[in-house]
Amino acid sequence: MKIHINRNQRRRGGALLIALIATMVCAGLAAALMSVGTAAKNEHAAATGRLQALYVAEAGLSAGIDAVRNGAPAPLGDALNPIPFSNGDYWGTTVDNGDDTLTLTVFGRSRNDTRGLEAVLLRRSESIYSNALFAGNTSGDPNYNMKFGGVGVQGDRVNGNVYSGGNITRVGDAQLNGSVRARGALSGTPGESGVTQPIPDLAGMNYPVNHNVNVAAAFASATLRSSSSYGGSAWQLPESNPAHIFRKNPSDRASNTSTTAKDDYFLEDVYEPISTSSAVNAAAGAHITISGVGGEPGPNGNDLVYYIDGNLWIHNRSAYSFTLWNASGTPVKVTFVVRGNIYISDNIFYQDPARSGLALIAMKDSAVTDSGNIYFGDPVFGTLEYMSAFMYAENNFYDSNLSATGSARVTVKGNMTAGNQVKINRDFGSQHSKLTVDFDSRVWDGDLTLPGLPTITGAGPTFAVASWREVPVP
Repeated sequence: MKIHINRNQRRRGGALLIALIATMVCAGLAAALMSVGTAAKNEHAAATGRLQALYVAEAGLSAGIDAVRNGAPAPLGDALNPIPFSNGDYWGTTVDNGDDTLTLTVFGRSRNDTRGLEAVLLRRSESIYSNALFAGNTSGDPNYNMKFGGVGVQGDRVNGNVYSGGNITRVGDAQLNGSVRARGALSGTPGESGVTQPIPDLAGMNYPVNHNVNVAAAFASATLRSSSSYGGSAWQLPESNPAHIFRKNPSDRASNTSTTAKDDYFLEDVYEPISTSSAVNAAAGAHITISGVGGEPGPNGNDLVYYIDGNLWIHNRSAYSFTLWNASGTPVKVTFVVRGNIYISDNIFYQDPARSGLALIAMKDSAVTDSGNIYFGDPVFGTLEYMSAFMYAENNFYDSNLSATGSARVTVKGNMTAGNQVKINRDFGSQHSKLTVDFDSRVWDGDLTLPGLPTITGAGPTFAVASWREVPVP
């Protein structure tokens, strides 16, 4: 039998086979695409859920930090009673670590995803040392205006927060690199107006009783001695006495002391060689050595409050600078509280700027109108350029020599805080004397502790975020 196959039939069979194969391939591709699409959708949903869970945790942690900063318990709920937020909820804990830190841990949940965040908050008490420049304007003067100016390189610069209990005006090329706040109006600078900040409670400190070294009482046993290097004759104490770092009423500066109402104490250590170098650095300064430190004789005079019922001068006719120093490099931490005025005419440095500190506090004397002030600037030669100190004047800050021969630039490494006003008119004719304040945050951050610093009445603690990180979900 002979079978004949039509050529057209063979072609139709081949086309059918190809069509069948193509259909199967397309079906496979469609299935694969559906599978990929489903997987991508699931991955997107999972990623969205994880991201949303993180956002919910961040919202809960932010709410907890805000509550703590406002003195309220952190509203975090717990795992059985979470706090609803957006399309999820959160819960967490607050733990006081007992070392001035709090740990807030928050878990955020969205859909089926949960993520955790942790923040460590550092507790810091409100302080007169939290601003680079502060004027409380306790006199209530409605016209008080804290001014900043200067053109080009002579423009004032404050690196830190600024507060005025009156107004603030910035002109020219002055720079205010920090938060600017004022009770009154702001001109030429962004910031906050209508803000009030508390001032220290000096009365509560009761420094006439609460101190370690009574300088005036120590000088009851002083002897009158001359010094050719430090100048004139003055009342002095033995090197073993903690108050030996002062000389009382030196005769070569009678033109200065004759204008004051009380005894005048000059910070200078006659037991150390004087330095007459005009270089502006710590190595060039005449040494101020603390008793009992670094091999010095006498009891330990470090980490103490020195109380002076009189005026304090940092001013010598031969020296340009003074440096808190000792042979062992031990950090020096002292507080000088003056019931009178403080006059700063020479530079002040630390041998160890990372660990040493000096606080200068001028208190008012109710019997003396001109008291509680800090004057800076050399009254004759204008040699003051640099001050390392944390300074508080219960009354005012003044510039005692801003003239054609005055200091063209003065830098403060620390802070300037006035209970009343910073009254410095730094313009003389066409000259502007540049003021630079570089805020030293060590006291505020808790990295440096100085003895006997005043507290703030009615001010609670503040909290800074020390760290923030994601933590695993238990």
